[in-house]
Amino acid sequence: MVIKVYLATASGSTAIKKKQQDVVGFLEALKVDYTEFDIATNEENRMWMRENVPGEKKPSNGIPLPPQIFNDQNYCGDYDTFFNAKEDNEVFAFLGLAPPPGSKDEEQGEAARES
Repeated sequence: MVIKVYLATASGSTAIKKKQQDVVGFLEALKVDYTEFDIATNEENRMWMRENVPGEKKPSNGIPLPPQIFNDQNYCGDYDTFFNAKEDNEVFAFLGLAPPPGSKDEEQGEAARES
């Protein structure tokens, strides 16, 4: 499984740049393998991202903004859902990945199964 992060390297928005840096930095800190797909310089990446973000997750104008996160072809979420997963220590579940041994995600998963 490949985590795909769709982002815009040439974004004029400081807010978008910060969100993209937050996602990428956190994935790197967790040692999660991911691939970046630039929607600013590659029209195919932009079209794929727009077509594969579920309708209920698209903003009212219909154009989702980066960063958008996928696990292979499966949509994980945007920055806000990533941030919520991060705050709840559920990033691996959000990404559809098994948590590494000894991680907080694994401990919470075991606690949930035991209750």
